[in-house]
Amino acid sequence: MTRRRLSARQIERIRAIQERRRERLATRPERALAELDAEQEPEEGRVVVRHGANLAVEDARGHLVHCLARQHIGQVVCGDRVVWQRLPDGQGVVTAILPRTTTLSRLDATGQEKPLAANLTQLVILIAPQPEPSGYLIDQYLVAAELIGVEAILVGNKMDLLPNAEERAAFQSGFAHYGAIGYRTFWISLLEPKSVEGFIAELAGQTSVLVGQSGVGKSSLVKLLLPDREIQIGRLSQATGLGRHTTSATTCYRLSGNGFLIDSPGVRGFRLGKIDRDRLQQGFREFRPYLGRCRFGDCRHAREPGCVIRQAVEDGLIAPERLANFHHLLAD
Repeated sequence: MTRRRLSARQIERIRAIQERRRERLATRPERALAELDAEQEPEEGRVVVRHGANLAVEDARGHLVHCLARQHIGQVVCGDRVVWQRLPDGQGVVTAILPRTTTLSRLDATGQEKPLAANLTQLVILIAPQPEPSGYLIDQYLVAAELIGVEAILVGNKMDLLPNAEERAAFQSGFAHYGAIGYRTFWISLLEPKSVEGFIAELAGQTSVLVGQSGVGKSSLVKLLLPDREIQIGRLSQATGLGRHTTSATTCYRLSGNGFLIDSPGVRGFRLGKIDRDRLQQGFREFRPYLGRCRFGDCRHAREPGCVIRQAVEDGLIAPERLANFHHLLAD
């Protein structure tokens, strides 16, 4: 049976209905604001999850409140510190976003940066013996961390896949240059609880996000870090009224030790956006003492004479694989 084609009049009627629905949705927070008690004091809170127009905001007492965001305040994301006001029915309206210290973004389908989460302090880069780690991907994450302004740590997971001490030592030595330039590194196995203690202590007081290749054990590690995750999900689902759909959104979970873990499906697509050469080389922290000292101001640290970065590589002060990945990222 062939589909009946809609007339121009029918198409216009459908568009008008959709537009009215969009307008009603956009004015929900404004209508809610009209119900506010004039004496109700504004409060500060943290956005724990956003699902469409629905937000779960944690108040100063740790209680979760279902909120809507007022129009024209900007895009609210997980981790945002916000100003909100309570409604008579116990729900709330977010009226302002407080200044962000950091923003984690990814490129959308159009190549534009889309914020995923705000106010994180630490990027945890997971690797494992299998799949084989990509130094190029690690350096992408490290450059992003430097440019965002957050700390980065490197965590080698699944070390039980290398039961032989010599194999472990050989694997770890391949990443020694990261420790040499100040990145903290941890080697863990979920089958060896003692090995995880130092890493867990590093999460205390931080707002962290986990990144890494598929297959490095991220899901298993999240289960270890969040033994009460199902309870937290239940609270979030109840606060947003969205049931289990809440888990498909970027979510900020509470860790022991007064830390937070941001878990985001979108982080799988997290990559460096378009940046120029100057910004890129700033993302390589060991390059910084040498920047501006090359013979040519626009030196790409390739074959130009008088390049102090290449000289530092020859002198063993910069790892050659880091310079190679700089060139790879520059070409991309």
